[in-house]
Amino acid sequence: MEQTADIKILNEKIERESAFVDIVRMEMNKVIIGQKHLIDSLLVGLLGDGHILLEGVPGLAKTLAIKSLASVIDAKFSRIQFTPDLLPADLTGTMIYSQKKEEFTVKKGPVFANFILADEINRSPAKVQSALLEAMQERQITIGESTFILDEPFLVLATQNPIEQEGTYPLPEAQMDRFMLKVLITYPSMEEEKLIVRENLAKEFPKTNTVLKPSDIIRARDVVKEVYMDEKIEKYILDIVFASREPEKYGLEQFRNMISYGASPRASIYMSVAAKAYAFIRRRGYVIPEDVRALCPDVMRHRIGLTYEAEAENVDQDKIIAEILNVVEVP
Repeated sequence: MEQTADIKILNEKIERESAFVDIVRMEMNKVIIGQKHLIDSLLVGLLGDGHILLEGVPGLAKTLAIKSLASVIDAKFSRIQFTPDLLPADLTGTMIYSQKKEEFTVKKGPVFANFILADEINRSPAKVQSALLEAMQERQITIGESTFILDEPFLVLATQNPIEQEGTYPLPEAQMDRFMLKVLITYPSMEEEKLIVRENLAKEFPKTNTVLKPSDIIRARDVVKEVYMDEKIEKYILDIVFASREPEKYGLEQFRNMISYGASPRASIYMSVAAKAYAFIRRRGYVIPEDVRALCPDVMRHRIGLTYEAEAENVDQDKIIAEILNVVEVP
């Protein structure tokens, strides 16, 4: 009885604290038409303190989405175009000799911002990718002998072209694992595209208003941690992750030779964090199984390795995840 009362109080608190989510959505919807899943993913990444990998063909508003989010939150935004000739120093910064002062000074690179758009991250060599991924993981940059802590919030939104395209360097598994979500972006519907064309032909392109400060996001992150998650939901998350490692134990023998490696413990951590953030943006003080099911493909698809057999059978990660969600018992 007491627990029910506690959850009721928590629910009221979350509803109060998450009021800004609707305002952010409203501002984003001024410039982004459709792409609800993309906007929700950005909010989940932001509130869950995780980074996002976006995959889709060019021209689907990936840059516009992160730029709009940065302007809504009064935060510093950097766009880095990854190319084959990019060097790690182009990203992090370097030491420059000043003749006037007769000493070396630090020139900070574009990674010193709150929101980073790493455009076409798989177009650059491994050295540059790892420089960005170190910043993502450690939240600090070392230039020369000085170490600089990056400002909070720090969100990296990396876009990548489908691997089949020419001139791409696939990200190694360990680096993919550092992204909380991998979101696939699809084309808009005809109705949405008609609105997009009209918006771009209008005299003035809509502008977003700044409605939040970075400190509001940091406070909201603390509140997200308070969202209640029942033990049954925790067990559900672990069952989903373990089903990707030991499919035969969950009655998925057909995938035994198709999965080369299952999801890592980061999948369990990020799925729990993301489920809490998702409940928060749905203005709820507790996690329900639907939250987990909604986020599961984005959290898991870049954490499951496929064998040649899977590719020969035309089985991809999303197919495996859909089957796992079908067989794992919902609490």
